Amino acid sequence: MTKLFLMTAVGALMASSALAQSANVPSNLEKLSGFKTTGVTDFTFIEQSGDYADGIKKTLERITLPDGFKIELYAVVPDARHMAVGPQGIVTIVGTRKDKVWSVTDRNKDRVADEVKDFAPSLTFSIPNGPCFSKDGFLYIAEQNRVLLFPAAEFFYESPDVAAFNLVAQGELIPTEHESFNHTARVCKLGPDGKIYISLGQPFNVAPAEHLEEYSKWGIGGMIRMNTDGTGREVYTYGIRNSVGHDFHPETGDLWFTDNQVDGMGDDIPPGELNHQTAMGQHFGHPWYGGGDTRTNEYAGQEVTADVIMPSVNTIAHAADLGMMFYTGNQFPAEYKNAIFSAQHGSWNRTTPVGARVMVTMIDDEGNATMKPFAEGWIDENGEYLGRPVDVAQLRDGSILVSDDLAGAIYRISYSK
Repeated sequence: MTKLFLMTAVGALMASSALAQSANVPSNLEKLSGFKTTGVTDFTFIEQSGDYADGIKKTLERITLPDGFKIELYAVVPDARHMAVGPQGIVTIVGTRKDKVWSVTDRNKDRVADEVKDFAPSLTFSIPNGPCFSKDGFLYIAEQNRVLLFPAAEFFYESPDVAAFNLVAQGELIPTEHESFNHTARVCKLGPDGKIYISLGQPFNVAPAEHLEEYSKWGIGGMIRMNTDGTGREVYTYGIRNSVGHDFHPETGDLWFTDNQVDGMGDDIPPGELNHQTAMGQHFGHPWYGGGDTRTNEYAGQEVTADVIMPSVNTIAHAADLGMMFYTGNQFPAEYKNAIFSAQHGSWNRTTPVGARVMVTMIDDEGNATMKPFAEGWIDENGEYLGRPVDVAQLRDGSILVSDDLAGAIYRISYSK
């Protein structure tokens, strides 16, 4: 017994000593923030040809588009989620719901990626779903509970070591006790006011009443904005269930966003949403409304204590409207100028699958929005998903990229007369 106790005590002492030493060793993020090397030298490169790529190209043959448009494989990118195209057009940064961020480069400018490799491989990411660039080349990556800043990412990404800093430190985006595996794929965009806007989905199907006050304080189930140095955080939007796509109208500067609505109410209700926000602090209905004007079972009959803004577009139930962007390029016909392109990821619990397509929304001079399919065909005759679009981004030549986390790919849609 004495010998066992002594061995245990020595082991505990050695462990505590090792912990004390490791506490003095800078993390890789600390090293990169101090422009120090981490010792990491290897990238993970993704093969861009072969049978896998050929299989994706075969699927794309069945995708239907308006006349004059075509869709092609741009890159094989595992788990591809939200995208941020560098302002110089050099690299596209692609987030995932796992632990990788990818950089995608078309070096010979033939509009097909030549190289896909992991970005900042010395860092450990946690659900780095939401990359976004500022116009002057600062890259932000919104994770589950952290926001990282990478100055000059289009320059540094060629090296395993990149300049990296905390914008919002780990555990400070939301309270750690509210961390969840559900609805934590964040999205960020830089607004016309120069601030960064970040969506914070709430983790429940319907947010419980006991959490509403704290959620409101933090912007969980809403959208926050802050200065690009991390100061001045404030809640901009309330009453969102789980928004995974937003952008700003190129002319009015108004915020538009998609929102995923309540599950478990049936195949055909409630609708998904495309919303239009015109002022700070507006409320968009959750948890009293499950989508559109459909009341949730949990809050049925209760007084709605907010002045709720109803959606500009009610989308098909459970289609899972995710990433979106306003089109500002010159390649597409004039009717698409300032239109919204958005991705429907597809349903997970509907008896007949829907979604899995790219939508286009036209907005008239009065702000009325009309949505229709633009690219579809990722659900086959047997109801099987052949792909699940996630996000839409625009290249400098005016073509658009579509990410797909099921196929692990990015597609390019272009137009020619």
